[in-house]
Amino acid sequence: IAPYSGCTMGEYFRDRGQDALIIYDDLTKQAWAYRQISLLLRRPPGREAYPGDVFYLHSRLLERAARVSPEYVEHFTKGAVKGKTGSLTAMPVIETQAGDVTAFVPTNVISITDGQIFLETDLFNAGIRPAINAGISVSRVGGAAQTKVIKKLGGGVRV
Repeated sequence: IAPYSGCTMGEYFRDRGQDALIIYDDLTKQAWAYRQISLLLRRPPGREAYPGDVFYLHSRLLERAARVSPEYVEHFTKGAVKGKTGSLTAMPVIETQAGDVTAFVPTNVISITDGQIFLETDLFNAGIRPAINAGISVSRVGGAAQTKVIKKLGGGVRV
């Protein structure tokens, strides 16, 4: 219930022309709890014993994060707020088992989000902070979110 309550609070601010950030820490635990409840209710298990609709639950939750138009904000606030957009940004945290990003919950969330930052315990223990594995971290919107100067300066840099 906590992820949905938090998202609803973020939508409250978004719909009033403000920007909000929600960090889901962590959706793996939410999926585990949902799996346990589903098994107790004798729903048929799917891959890794998760119910078939866990992907639907995560996608429906994460797709609530959005930017709304000034017209939406003005209509929603009955004209009290004009000319402002609101946004809700979601950052889900997923725990992997021994770094396995091919497990069911990580692959589901990877397919929904616009990018991933993978952190590794080995890098952290080696004193590298932040412990980001740049080789498998991905951004699908990186170029679209960069200014022209940053694109030009960073265009030749590859990891």
